[in-house]
Amino acid sequence: MKVLLRRLMLVAVVMATSFVAEAQPLLATRVETGDVQGVLDDGLAVYKAIPYAAPPVGNLRWRAPQPAKAWEGVRVCDEFGKMPPQPTRPGRTADMMSEDCLYLGIATPAKTVNDKLPVMVWIHGGGFQTEWYGGDLWKHLALRGVVIVSIEYRTGALGFMAHPELTKESKDGHSGNYGLLDQIYALQWVQRNIAQFGGDPDQVTIFGESAGAISCSMLCASPLARGLFHRCISHSGGSFAPWSDAPRSLGLDASQKGAEQQGVAFMKHLKKKNLKQLRAMDAMALCDGNVGFAGFWPCVDGYVICDDQYRMYERGEYNDVPVIVMTNSDEGALFAPGNITAEDYQKTLKSIFGAWADEALKFYPGATNDEAWHGFADCFRDMGFAWPSYAWVSLQAKTGKSAAYAAYLAQPSTMSFSQDPRRKGVAHADDIMYLNGHFLLQSEKYPAESAVAEIIQQYWINFAKTGNPNGKGLPYWPTFDESKPTTMQFSNGASLINVPNREQIDFVDRYYRAKRAEYEGGR
Repeated sequence: MKVLLRRLMLVAVVMATSFVAEAQPLLATRVETGDVQGVLDDGLAVYKAIPYAAPPVGNLRWRAPQPAKAWEGVRVCDEFGKMPPQPTRPGRTADMMSEDCLYLGIATPAKTVNDKLPVMVWIHGGGFQTEWYGGDLWKHLALRGVVIVSIEYRTGALGFMAHPELTKESKDGHSGNYGLLDQIYALQWVQRNIAQFGGDPDQVTIFGESAGAISCSMLCASPLARGLFHRCISHSGGSFAPWSDAPRSLGLDASQKGAEQQGVAFMKHLKKKNLKQLRAMDAMALCDGNVGFAGFWPCVDGYVICDDQYRMYERGEYNDVPVIVMTNSDEGALFAPGNITAEDYQKTLKSIFGAWADEALKFYPGATNDEAWHGFADCFRDMGFAWPSYAWVSLQAKTGKSAAYAAYLAQPSTMSFSQDPRRKGVAHADDIMYLNGHFLLQSEKYPAESAVAEIIQQYWINFAKTGNPNGKGLPYWPTFDESKPTTMQFSNGASLINVPNREQIDFVDRYYRAKRAEYEGGR
């Protein structure tokens, strides 16, 4: 009887919405755990909070995601789920956060469950510490004929703390990569359920920015994610640095052993004696800014992340799918300290590069305070984003069978997330405005940016549909070849250039080769 009533309610929803307009989007459907109802938004059916896993609370804290529970009746998905616990700040208060955060949002233009539209799964950034899946459902992309899915995952200590006790209680002998396991679990959910939203589970593109892009590269290398997606677009990020058995530091990732050391230090910092006491703590007490302990990050655990990804790509041990890898021209402008002095800068370079510091100063000079600001920004750009992206696309071009495309966003604009007047290009995260309609909706104010946004979105949609960004009316974009001008530069249009900032990239490449050999020799 209950099943019959639920079915009748779902039919009623469909009939009620059918009078609004002909060929109405899928405003009601069913997933594996129950019936769901969306809301109409600019011609799209939008579902703002579908649980894809059980709330990771109580004894499920620091455990792999578990199945979501079924519900009775129709679940109305008209409000986004809460943010994962993270440092509070203006506009991000504790009441907006919850450990019960494993939800996803969907925006679909499909009219029936048989439409089989390409699917794009968004993984948000935030340094594995902050941000939220509800920030954008990329409606402008969805309106071009794809189903958009935005997924949440655990962040900070709740998502990435490793600890010897956690490793011991795991049947697989691992700990620390819970946020990545969430992402994989969400992709498994997409495979099982996305057809109910008119999506094609055999045409899934993952895309992300910053930590989301780094996540994409990790998913491309993880055996656990094999077959869950078929294309990948990276905005500013990749994971190709060497690792050691020490806690993570700038330019050096940690093994599970190193991450466990960080977890033990965190427990001592909180004055707790064991895992049971940590699980009893309030979630915000583990993540808010007043904790005074940060920096949790994915680790090489031999399970989700099996090894140094650079070596894995050299050996061809990765999920070989077509990729677009993009970086911005002035990524580091968002991170350069506004009051940095030449003296401070040179000390910083010494602490990062050690014996390589003098050579680093040749490529990232800082004799004056102004020069130091730009030197810091450029060094941060290359070590954090440009070199990992170059490593990714160049390695796949050599060892992969699938196409690899390189992109470089350099569009001049007065609009930026960086407010420093010394900024000389596209800062980190500025690329988001080219996808979310910010410029397209203000084409008179930003005509050049709007034109570039249109080009990027067309390339991205073509890629999601076919694995190839090329299409009618667009400049031809060849696959990456570092010896030729094959990087597509977006600046007052689109044109091909050689690898940008090549001398700096080659320096960082030499540095990382030396550090990789050093750490591998010590294992």
